[in-house]
Amino acid sequence: MKNIIVNADDFGRHELINRAVERAFNAGCLKSATLMAGGIAFDDAVKLTKKIRGLGVGIHFTLANGNPILPPNEIPTLVTADGIFHGDYVKFLKRYLSGKISLDEVRAELDAQLNKILRAGLTLTHVDSHQHLHHVPGITEIILELAAAENISAMRVADTKLFDGALKNFGQFIGRLGLGSLAKFAAHQAHKKNFATPEHFAGIVAGESVSENFMVKLIDNLRGGTTEVMLHPGVDNKILQNFCQWEHNFEEELAAVTSPKVLNALAAKNISVINFADLRLMK
Repeated sequence: MKNIIVNADDFGRHELINRAVERAFNAGCLKSATLMAGGIAFDDAVKLTKKIRGLGVGIHFTLANGNPILPPNEIPTLVTADGIFHGDYVKFLKRYLSGKISLDEVRAELDAQLNKILRAGLTLTHVDSHQHLHHVPGITEIILELAAAENISAMRVADTKLFDGALKNFGQFIGRLGLGSLAKFAAHQAHKKNFATPEHFAGIVAGESVSENFMVKLIDNLRGGTTEVMLHPGVDNKILQNFCQWEHNFEEELAAVTSPKVLNALAAKNISVINFADLRLMK
């Protein structure tokens, strides 16, 4: 049997991302999203989740490139002088590896993010994280513990392929190699705690967008078991690129997962489109 989970990251980060999730759910193959507790469109995302049936929503734990839930004075090692998280995973990891990040603060902030979503009345299907920081040793264990305490027992494993998408430089190659190694560690930790994880991961992690051609090729060569496709759809590149400070083709990814060509390919290959709640039932 072959299954696919198409997951939209950054749900709740901006209303134009939420609108893309809604459109992709209604007209495409997207049945899963992960919600940012600190996103400016969090309330809108919660309303949308309660309105539509069948969208599995997980938590997109965030420790970089976003807004914390706790007051800055309670998590001083995690935030800048402006009270926001440091700009990206590279800055976070440099601080983490040099001993400048408090794991007690990490636990407190992630617990606050989780509880904000649970208080909103959502039942979460799984966990992942912004810029894959849930794969970092020390943080992985905290996230698994917090999730298990709330009966959440599925997790993304971003075991990325080295040559998915274009390799623009050697740094991207090293980044993918490092992420793949960390993902294998995280998967081992998750499986020890009886968490479900997809067997395969197919998102492009170096900034390129998932295109229609990428999806069709993936479907044609899909392996047995469950494959997760990570993407970041949106409905207006100009606004979202400026807001996120990221030259990403949000519109192309939305087009890919609503493409009739992609949907027809899934049907022709008899591939089941599922979410992480379905994955847990298969354990």
